[in-house]
Amino acid sequence: MSNCPCGNDITYADCCQPIITGVRPAETAEQLMRARYSAYVHAEMDFIFDSTHPDHRQGYDHAGTREWAETSEWHGLKIIDTAKGGPDDSIGEVEFVASFTEKGTAREHHECARFKRKEGKWLFTEGTMVKQKPLAVVKVGRNDPCTCGSGLKHKKCCGK
Repeated sequence: MSNCPCGNDITYADCCQPIITGVRPAETAEQLMRARYSAYVHAEMDFIFDSTHPDHRQGYDHAGTREWAETSEWHGLKIIDTAKGGPDDSIGEVEFVASFTEKGTAREHHECARFKRKEGKWLFTEGTMVKQKPLAVVKVGRNDPCTCGSGLKHKKCCGK
């Protein structure tokens, strides 16, 4: 048996499938996030719609989302951070990166997803794309070692 697509080290049948099929609810926002990722992998669009808060369903394209999920090749989910979203919380936030290939192009979807409880059930409300942080510029002096690792001084190597 293979591990769950969400990245947990247990089977799909023991991890996300019971949440997707309604056998048991997600206990945390992170569990719901993982189940939603697995639902995209298995093209379970009814779960994606049903696990979205009713106030945030406008514009949802069921057929288009299904086509995208089915034609994409899913590579993995990485949870970066969580804020709140525990069993006793009413709101939560999960930062994640979903890796996939779409039309032959490798992609990463980096998002900060927000969740809210409604009638005791975790629901996705909205997500914000996480922008790549700018690279830090390191100033290298002429007599400093070269950053290429040659062992020469910068002025005698790449600093010419």
